[in-house]
Amino acid sequence: MFIRRAQQADTAAIAAIWNAEIRSGISTFNTLEKSDRDITQLIINRKEAVQVAVEEGEIIGFATYFPFRAGVGYQFSKEHTIYLDDAARGKGAGRALMLEIERLATAEGVHSLMAGIAGENEAGIAFHTAMGFEHVARIPEVGYKFGRWMDLILMQKFLQRPTKDAAPAAEDET
Repeated sequence: MFIRRAQQADTAAIAAIWNAEIRSGISTFNTLEKSDRDITQLIINRKEAVQVAVEEGEIIGFATYFPFRAGVGYQFSKEHTIYLDDAARGKGAGRALMLEIERLATAEGVHSLMAGIAGENEAGIAFHTAMGFEHVARIPEVGYKFGRWMDLILMQKFLQRPTKDAAPAAEDET
């Protein structure tokens, strides 16, 4: 198994993994499936910030990161998404993907990486805890899927802690 930057040729495989979770999983509150066009645009727009796990020539998972919130004050905080094919779970692909997006985000100057996880997603919470994320908030009944309200757990990992004197310069907001 290896990790690499996603390519447009990976669109269908990424969509299949993501849409399976949208249809039947709790890792996302989203109920609208991703089109091939959605995935292609994501790969084009996010460039290296979309990574895939490949095993025996097949995409078995993907991860991406993106702005946590809009506005210049949040530019050093990102949120991430990570999904695996059911058959790939528990085999190290998630860990390898997470380590790679952490490496890329750190190189980009990201200070904090956030995870938004359904409160009932015990495996997702355990995974992020094992990867060094800390539980920072629980937002009750903020998501709705499968006919029920779900809590959102926010977890955070600091990738780097610049000193006060070495804080990054803010970009102008236009």
